[in-house]
Amino acid sequence: MKLNVVVWKEDDMFIVREVFTGVTTQGESIEEALKNIKEAVELYLEEMPDLKEELESKEIVGVMNV
Repeated sequence: MKLNVVVWKEDDMFIVREVFTGVTTQGESIEEALKNIKEAVELYLEEMPDLKEELESKEIVGVMNV
């Protein structure tokens, strides 16, 4: 499953939030933060199979900064 995330930096940490679930994690590097978000979203969706199906069916058409 592909995740749609927003990444920003606060102090010395990279923060990552998955757009649809709102699950948020952090890491000392972008790579660590992305690894953490994948694991966190997987655990979150284990408890919400209907949401997992919905996310898997989404067709992302683009990303925009406004």
